[in-house]
Amino acid sequence: MANLAITQEKHSVFESLKEAIRGSHQDFTEGSVSRAIFLLATPMVLEMLMESLFSIVNVFWVTRLGSDAVATVGLTESMLSMVFAVAVGVSMSATAMVARRIGEKDPRGAAVAGGQAILLGVGCALLMGLPGFLLAPKLLEWMGGSPQLIAAGWKYTAITFGANIVVLLLFLNNAIFRGVGDASVAMRVLWMSNLINLVIDPCLIFGLGPFPELGITGAAVSTLVGRSFGVAYQFWMLTSGKARVTLRASDFRIVPDVIVALIRVSVTGVLQFAIAHSSWIALVRMISTFGSVAVAGYTIGIRIFIFVILPCWGLSGAAATMVGQNLGAKKPERAEKAVWLTALYNALFLALIAVSFIFWPEALVGFFTSEPAEMAYAVDCLRIVGYGNVAYAFGMVMVQAFNGAGDTVTPTLINLIGFWVLEIPIAYVLAFQLNWGVRGVFASIPIAEVFITLMGLFMFLRGTWKTRTI
Repeated sequence: MANLAITQEKHSVFESLKEAIRGSHQDFTEGSVSRAIFLLATPMVLEMLMESLFSIVNVFWVTRLGSDAVATVGLTESMLSMVFAVAVGVSMSATAMVARRIGEKDPRGAAVAGGQAILLGVGCALLMGLPGFLLAPKLLEWMGGSPQLIAAGWKYTAITFGANIVVLLLFLNNAIFRGVGDASVAMRVLWMSNLINLVIDPCLIFGLGPFPELGITGAAVSTLVGRSFGVAYQFWMLTSGKARVTLRASDFRIVPDVIVALIRVSVTGVLQFAIAHSSWIALVRMISTFGSVAVAGYTIGIRIFIFVILPCWGLSGAAATMVGQNLGAKKPERAEKAVWLTALYNALFLALIAVSFIFWPEALVGFFTSEPAEMAYAVDCLRIVGYGNVAYAFGMVMVQAFNGAGDTVTPTLINLIGFWVLEIPIAYVLAFQLNWGVRGVFASIPIAEVFITLMGLFMFLRGTWKTRTI
């Protein structure tokens, strides 16, 4: 009997895994909370795993071009984080509103919210893309890039900024899929776009076969091509009736009250992530004073960290969908239970990863570089940042819980205190006043994250997010 029970359990897990990857049409406001989290989180984790794999492979090839090339990627992505802040902020409001309408059993309302979010995102992309494209060399100069770095890397920066509309649409459309519970579609989109990028990335960088040798510029072009295919697939799914929600032409006509509601949530959502990401710009700017090798080492270390943390954001995304849909269904206790379970799963995973970061960072960094100075910086980055893993696990779930409820104000205030009042001043004092150098900048990251997590837990336990309307 015991063997039969084990066999049945394994079969059940396998069937659930197949359902999660294929796409589940379960009502996530009913039934087992753990199973709902599994069905939502599995494709989200796989989606983010591919995104993190792209980040790792991309920097793997770029390291072959030298420290200046790696530093160009690091400086550009730190600046592009402001674009990602807008993308994530608008996407977050889209997920919250779409999920709430689905919980209320209003699929047409969800479609209208999705169409309006896309309009809002396109407008934001156009406002940010052109200045970044035209000012690429000057932006790298402001970030402390050397003349040789600017000469070799400004095209990479220009293309990356100019193509930001593709990034925003990729985020926004996947946010709609997640909001309706179509996480498997979002997963397939990123797998397709990133697989295309992974194949042509080295071809365009090094001029393999019939491809031109573009160097660091090739990395930007391959990313643009891969993500453009992903966006085309998203729109086909959204307009063909293949997804849980179908967008019509009328959904792209401006609906003032929906746009206003999205902007209201998005503004604080964008500010929330802008505060967080702009703090990373400040940290990279501090690190750049120690030279391109320091920035390159940091870029390698943080890319390895992102490889781990992105799938955890996927798991946290399940909490956002569960909160949004269950609040719409008037089931706040079920939403709260989903948040605690997701945070526990996240913490267990990142605690295990912290062990490898702290005790064996050399093995991880050695895969990307053998240059002693770069390796030393990257090892320090991984080891120091790894001490905050459990805090990151709980903190990101709390943030997603608030966002899923449509409460973007609370995490914005938490980020303001955590990053600008704590992290940046701590980094400056440790690095320059106490002469810890780059290690001081690294140390500020887990210190700030611990405080952010404690503040998030305190505000979550107050429970005001349960009464949020959107």
